[in-house]
Amino acid sequence: MKAIEKIVSQMKSNPADISFDELSRVCTHYFGEPRKGGSHRIYKMPWQGDPRVNIQDDNGKAKVYQVKQVLKAIERLG
Repeated sequence: MKAIEKIVSQMKSNPADISFDELSRVCTHYFGEPRKGGSHRIYKMPWQGDPRVNIQDDNGKAKVYQVKQVLKAIERLG
């Protein structure tokens, strides 16, 4: 759990420096196993609409806008 909290803290302070694997671990922790659809990992949300969580690998890095979407979704979970 501490490792996940540390990654979330890094996501907040520097969203441009998060690896795809780190973002994937955080998403799986909060939202469960993803559906895989081609190059994207899609996570099921307990609500309809935004923020949705779809992430994709960008040469080993997470895309900044997707990191921000994940942070909004985590915040919405409470």
